[in-house]
Amino acid sequence: MIELFLKILLAHVLGDFVFQPEKWVADKMVNKQRSVYLYWHLLVHLLMLVIMLQFNGSYWLGVLIIVLSHGIIDLIKLHLQSRIDHRINFFMDQLAHVCILLYVTSMYGTLEFSLDWIYQTKTILFLLAVVCVSFVSAIIMKVLISAWKIDEENESDSLKNAGKYIGILERLLVFGFIILNQWASIGLLIAAKSVLRFNDLSRAKDRKLTEYILIGTLLSISLAILFSLLYNYFVKIV
Repeated sequence: MIELFLKILLAHVLGDFVFQPEKWVADKMVNKQRSVYLYWHLLVHLLMLVIMLQFNGSYWLGVLIIVLSHGIIDLIKLHLQSRIDHRINFFMDQLAHVCILLYVTSMYGTLEFSLDWIYQTKTILFLLAVVCVSFVSAIIMKVLISAWKIDEENESDSLKNAGKYIGILERLLVFGFIILNQWASIGLLIAAKSVLRFNDLSRAKDRKLTEYILIGTLLSISLAILFSLLYNYFVKIV
């Protein structure tokens, strides 16, 4: 039954994210149930399901449930768009769709999901490493570089907490490169970041700012490498 679930999930992803132009989305947001593109969207989902299920007529009831429920869920989402945050609305919408897919899959057999893998030592070690690389490293860096404070001229123009999340993504990428043994990619990442921050490094007061950025970058990369090497060491002995 996992195969069936993956097929209808792929049909959903294709219908919702690949074959749905921005024009359709914008029109649905304005006209809601009066939008002709809502029904074109449902027709695309129907077509994707029929193709992925290889025109197998035995799944007709499941396909009908998926398509009709998709229309209802989308309408609920459209009517809630002005009442709740659009990000929450988006994820609630997708969660509802996936729950319907799981229900339809269960109609044609037993769909068993085991959570035993979560409690395996290597999985716990991996999750621990990810947390250390992302959030623990951020706290360590904040403590270590708290002795310096750079007042940037256009600080108000930057996104809230952007530096924190850039650092987290940067360290996660380094972690991924190391456990995949792709050390050369770390150099490309550092080079790319240097190019993107060139304007910062060429401004007035550039010496202090340059030193501050270099310390932060090298510290971030060093922590990522440290935790990644520790992960690689322990994963071999557990």
